[in-house]
Amino acid sequence: MQEVFLCNSGCEANEAAIKIARMYGNQRGIDTPTIIVMEKAFHGRTLATLSATGNRKVQAGFEPLVKGFVRVPYNDLDAIRQVARHTPNNVAVLVEPIQGEGGIRMPDANYLHNLRKICDAHEWLLMLDEVQCGLGRTGKWFAFQHTDILPDVMTLAKGLGSGVPVGACLAAGKAAGVFKPGNHGSTFGGNPLASTAALTTLNIIVQDNLLDHAGKLGEWIKHQLQTRLGGVKGVVAIRGQGLMLGIELDKNCAEIVGKTLDKGLLINVTADNVIRLLPSLIFSQTEAQQMLDILCPLVVEFLAQE
Repeated sequence: MQEVFLCNSGCEANEAAIKIARMYGNQRGIDTPTIIVMEKAFHGRTLATLSATGNRKVQAGFEPLVKGFVRVPYNDLDAIRQVARHTPNNVAVLVEPIQGEGGIRMPDANYLHNLRKICDAHEWLLMLDEVQCGLGRTGKWFAFQHTDILPDVMTLAKGLGSGVPVGACLAAGKAAGVFKPGNHGSTFGGNPLASTAALTTLNIIVQDNLLDHAGKLGEWIKHQLQTRLGGVKGVVAIRGQGLMLGIELDKNCAEIVGKTLDKGLLINVTADNVIRLLPSLIFSQTEAQQMLDILCPLVVEFLAQE
């Protein structure tokens, strides 16, 4: 990437991406530029990122939302092509390579590749939200690296600072140079503490070979989940990549969070019926086995309830 804008959080990084797209459109003479976003997406809780998010639960009560977003189903290239035909003022696509809050939704293998081709054909920016799936979580630095594409804009946060609040918006190609001095600011973005935490995090990921570790351990965990839960009635799917895994059940399973917590295991449920597992990149195989030994019996017990 040619430019990096350090921010306070993932929300602000995605706000910066949205601003880059709007300014890119205006510089091309488009007065009311729009951005394609996805159903079930999550991009943050500031007003513009909330508007781009595809979840009515988190949007409720904050109307009127920011205009200028065209929402389409995730993993649906035909819907993107329809927008291209009927929305001449569109300037960008904002998408998560893997939807996190949406339930660990993974697109088809050729989705990002074809999305890149569509964006190039229409001179749109391809903007990837890697706040949750980036920085080694899938076994590579960034989830898009499992494909052959490069984004114009990419956002990062969460694991970037190992617990210290920091985000980043990266821009390249035709997105680089869109921001001029004064166009974007951040109260604490790029402060010495956050910058040191981010740099140290990146160095340790390299030093401890955590990319390879996340990829291999994640595949082992997924295989164990498929072995122990794959044939259980009520388990719809087990999916994910690296240490970003989801177990989709056929009913709302929010109550299972409390059951696992009582046994010392912290998990999350997203999209109402998907158990989301996002262990640390330093998660050991011993800890993974402990997780499986707690979680799998509880899932079986939960699904056996009337």
